[in-house]
Amino acid sequence: MKPDLNWEKSGGLIPAVVQDAKTGAVLMLGFMNQEAFAVTMATHQVTFFPGRASDFGQRGKIPGDFWML
Repeated sequence: MKPDLNWEKSGGLIPAVVQDAKTGAVLMLGFMNQEAFAVTMATHQVTFFPGRASDFGQRGKIPGDFWML
Protein backbone atom coordinates (compact mmCIF):
# COMPACT_ATOMS: atom_id res chain seq x y z
CA MET A 1 0.00 0.00 0.00
CA LYS A 2 1.47 3.33 -1.05
CA PRO A 3 -1.12 6.03 -0.43
CA ASP A 4 -0.69 9.52 -1.85
CA LEU A 5 -0.05 11.52 1.32
CA ASN A 6 0.81 15.22 1.48
CA TRP A 7 3.63 15.46 4.03
CA GLU A 8 4.03 19.21 3.50
CA LYS A 9 0.82 20.10 5.33
CA SER A 10 0.83 20.52 9.10
CA GLY A 11 4.59 20.58 9.50
CA GLY A 12 5.23 17.14 8.02
CA LEU A 13 2.69 15.33 10.20
CA ILE A 14 -0.49 13.50 9.20
CA PRO A 15 -3.33 12.47 11.51
CA ALA A 16 -3.57 8.72 12.09
CA VAL A 17 -6.78 7.24 13.46
CA VAL A 18 -6.78 3.75 15.01
CA GLN A 19 -10.17 2.03 14.88
CA ASP A 20 -11.44 -1.33 16.08
CA ALA A 21 -11.79 -3.54 12.98
CA LYS A 22 -15.05 -5.10 14.17
CA THR A 23 -16.90 -2.20 15.77
CA GLY A 24 -15.37 0.80 14.03
CA ALA A 25 -14.87 2.45 17.43
CA VAL A 26 -12.07 5.02 17.46
CA LEU A 27 -9.34 3.85 19.83
CA MET A 28 -6.83 6.67 19.36
CA LEU A 29 -5.94 9.68 17.25
CA GLY A 30 -2.25 10.34 16.90
CA PHE A 31 0.14 11.82 14.39
CA MET A 32 2.73 10.25 12.11
CA ASN A 33 5.67 11.72 10.30
CA GLN A 34 7.23 9.92 7.33
CA GLU A 35 9.50 7.85 9.58
CA ALA A 36 6.65 6.69 11.84
CA PHE A 37 4.55 5.84 8.77
CA ALA A 38 7.41 3.85 7.22
CA VAL A 39 7.98 1.90 10.46
CA THR A 40 4.23 1.20 10.72
CA MET A 41 4.12 -0.11 7.15
CA ALA A 42 7.27 -2.23 7.58
CA THR A 43 6.37 -3.80 10.94
CA HIS A 44 2.56 -3.70 10.75
CA GLN A 45 2.62 -2.28 14.29
CA VAL A 46 1.17 1.20 14.72
CA THR A 47 3.93 3.72 15.43
CA PHE A 48 3.18 7.36 16.24
CA PHE A 49 5.29 10.49 16.08
CA PRO A 50 6.05 11.46 19.68
CA GLY A 51 5.84 14.83 21.32
CA ARG A 52 9.50 14.36 22.28
CA ALA A 53 12.17 12.73 20.10
CA SER A 54 13.20 10.42 22.95
CA ASP A 55 9.72 8.88 22.95
CA PHE A 56 9.69 7.74 19.30
CA GLY A 57 8.39 4.26 19.01
CA GLN A 58 5.51 1.89 19.02
CA ARG A 59 2.57 2.29 21.32
CA GLY A 60 3.31 0.80 24.71
CA LYS A 61 6.54 -0.52 26.11
CA ILE A 62 4.87 -3.55 27.71
CA PRO A 63 5.10 -6.75 25.62
CA GLY A 64 1.80 -7.33 23.87
CA ASP A 65 0.75 -3.67 24.24
CA PHE A 66 0.60 -2.66 20.59
CA TRP A 67 -1.84 -2.38 17.71
CA MET A 68 -1.39 -4.47 14.58
CA LEU A 69 -2.49 -3.34 11.13
